[in-house]
Amino acid sequence: MKEVLKYGLILSAICLIASGLLAGVYSFTKPQIDKQAQNEIDKALTQVVPQANRFEPVQSTDEILYYRGYDKNNKLAGFIFKARAKGYSSTIETLVGLSLQKKIIAIKVIAQNETPGLGSRVTEKTFIQQFTNKNANELSNVSAISGATISSSAVIASVKEKLEKIQNILK
Repeated sequence: MKEVLKYGLILSAICLIASGLLAGVYSFTKPQIDKQAQNEIDKALTQVVPQANRFEPVQSTDEILYYRGYDKNNKLAGFIFKARAKGYSSTIETLVGLSLQKKIIAIKVIAQNETPGLGSRVTEKTFIQQFTNKNANELSNVSAISGATISSSAVIASVKEKLEKIQNILK
């Protein structure tokens, strides 16, 4: 009985030390991880509205609704919003660039964990280019990917739904 208690205390001490070290490493690396994540978002913002070089978030009380993109002359160049939807096996998150005429400039899938070779095809250029120069009413013309219907339909639906909301906000 004493031996079981002894091993239990040793195991508890090891777990305590390991969790303390893990928490320390996390607190040390978190600022760098957050900075890297923000750099990725900034890069993606530039890709969906390439004529913009400065972006300002427009927020509600607790979340970013969309971004305004400004060109080098400080003129409004477009809008960017995030759209999210549940795909086949993960949440698919996209950034959508919108022109001043409320047409899609480009979209970029920034997060997905779909099945490789099937659902992950939503990141392919042939699928993404179908969104270019379309407004919310024209998104029904975007073709889903054969074999990845759930994932591609989720992207189409999320972009359409969020685009309609953003258009109402921008009126």
